[in-house]
Amino acid sequence: MNRKAAQDSRSNSDLSQKATGLLQRVRVVLINTTHPGNIGAAARAMKVMGMHNLHLVTPKLFPHADATALASGADDILQHATVHSSLESALTGCGLVLGTSARLRSLAMPQLDARAAAQKAFAEAERHDVALLFGRERYGLTNDEMQRCHALVNIPADPGYSSLNLAQAVQILAYELHMAGLANAGYSLDALDWEPVDGNQMELFYVHLEQTLKDILFLNPAQPRKLMMRLRRLFNRARPDQNEMNILRGILTAAQAGKEASEASPDQSTGS
Repeated sequence: MNRKAAQDSRSNSDLSQKATGLLQRVRVVLINTTHPGNIGAAARAMKVMGMHNLHLVTPKLFPHADATALASGADDILQHATVHSSLESALTGCGLVLGTSARLRSLAMPQLDARAAAQKAFAEAERHDVALLFGRERYGLTNDEMQRCHALVNIPADPGYSSLNLAQAVQILAYELHMAGLANAGYSLDALDWEPVDGNQMELFYVHLEQTLKDILFLNPAQPRKLMMRLRRLFNRARPDQNEMNILRGILTAAQAGKEASEASPDQSTGS
């Protein structure tokens, strides 16, 4: 082997190691999976593409013999899978959350195809963990779960028959992530130059925001959802960092304090 070939071989090895490391920061999150065989098949789909980070939110049956059988050699991924009692727990530490969905939404959200989603996920994995959400076999993600996402991922398919099995959807995203890793391991595309707060901090902010808007009588408590959906879309697009989140929470706290002070002070507009 000549010197250039040896250098190229070492370079390719280094890039593969980097790609492998970044892929481990991408979580596949399966929510409320009904059939344990789908968990095993998803684990197999992940392993053949170099992914190992599987998270399960309230699976109906797990562990289970059907999961092991369908994993077909990917038993290690099942053994190390993390089981969560809530989606909040599964998203802890994730700076980017992408949710798979075949449904069009009444309130438009940013949408990516599988390839663009994989490139974005891989690029951002250099800075923080990334979550790919997959919903239930029958109806996918709920509206509330979709609102936890920064963007929705759509897998273009024949409109006459667009039904994908859960493991098939995982396989497509895993393949695109693997290809993004091979193509971009040496550099990042569309990488952020700041570190956004994770999903749990965003949820705490949304709770605080909704309560503050009610306190200052801006939000109609009888019909809060439409406005809050739009505000979620706004702030999910902005993806504030820790300093920005501290400022936003401080503004909300000050607004609440001002409202309480106004209610506690005597009416200065009346006099003798």
